[in-house]
Amino acid sequence: MDELKTPLLDELEKGEWPSFVKEIKRAAAKNPGARDLLRQLEASYREKIGHWKHGGIVGVKGYGGGVVGRYSDDPERFPHAKEFHTIRVNQPAGFFYTTKKLRDMADVWDKYGSGLYNMHGSTGDIILLGTTTENLQPCVDELADVGFDLGGSGGALRTPSCCVGQARCATACIDSMEITREITMHYQNELHRPAWPYKFKIKVSACPNDCAAASARSDLAVIGVWRDALLIDQAAVREYVNNGFNIFDRVIRKCPTAAIDWDSQKQELELRTEDCVHCMHCINAMPKALRIGKERGASLLIGGKAPVVKGAMIGWVLVPFMKMEPPFNEFKDLVDKITDWWAEHGKNRERVGELIDRIGLSVFLKEIGLPPLPQMVHAPRSNPYIFWYPEEVEKHGEK
Repeated sequence: MDELKTPLLDELEKGEWPSFVKEIKRAAAKNPGARDLLRQLEASYREKIGHWKHGGIVGVKGYGGGVVGRYSDDPERFPHAKEFHTIRVNQPAGFFYTTKKLRDMADVWDKYGSGLYNMHGSTGDIILLGTTTENLQPCVDELADVGFDLGGSGGALRTPSCCVGQARCATACIDSMEITREITMHYQNELHRPAWPYKFKIKVSACPNDCAAASARSDLAVIGVWRDALLIDQAAVREYVNNGFNIFDRVIRKCPTAAIDWDSQKQELELRTEDCVHCMHCINAMPKALRIGKERGASLLIGGKAPVVKGAMIGWVLVPFMKMEPPFNEFKDLVDKITDWWAEHGKNRERVGELIDRIGLSVFLKEIGLPPLPQMVHAPRSNPYIFWYPEEVEKHGEK
């Protein structure tokens, strides 16, 4: 094999950070597809133009999604990268694997693909980078034989993803992994057969720390929370203070709603439960003294997304508190109402949060049957006019 020269890509290997170029070179040493990928990428840097061709649909039997077609626009120059399709593989909840299962998957991918992985893509899936159209079906078949299914792509439910939750986290309010597994199994048709205007993501974080970044990365975020007062161990608080912990600067002055205070005479931490917004800062600062409450469930946020049609959006509260208990029927019913309404009214490539922004939250709430609540206010009113539905005017007049 002739020497591969990539002077521009070599620059990306310099410095203290890990480099994707180094990993591609490792795969290129034994795989011609990875080798041509390097050559094409070097050409793109040199010529200042991308060499992936737009368009092209490819898939496997029984699935409408899960495979992203990728074709080189210069197949004669890069023959082993002329087809370089990506396979999205559904990851286990919480990203828990056994080494045997990873070896099984690696054996299949070495046989049919480039040997390159993205563990994990921003959507959560295991991303297998680079295979041919001919190898797609046997690769997916053998992945299924060792226990791996495809994830979502296109206008479908994207692969649900979550934090590790109760498996390792002391502040978990819900079983994020059980919720993720249940909705993955329940929505198999919506996952594998795209039928919606665009993608729909559900991500689950077991507590308000939001380690899955669900509020920013999902159309419907499930954030574990407690409804009652947080638990305070006053003796442990005093131990923090007596050991030199600056409770005023590190906790009390950083409470966003000024819900806590320190009584220096009683040597006790005081909490105004009605003002607490469960931001988790005090718990994170004093984990031995403060604990999440006993009445646990989840807040549901709607509309989070990265920028495409409209700019980046952070999810806002849709349901302040929902008990998340198996088999999660209340949650599933709400998902069905939201996606049915969105499928009927959404434009092509319009995410559900963008549709709500376009039509109005009041219309959305009326359509899915949720009563308006103060927690749902996304931003203060920007105009002074108040509009009423006719039936509300009549009802108001009767009073």
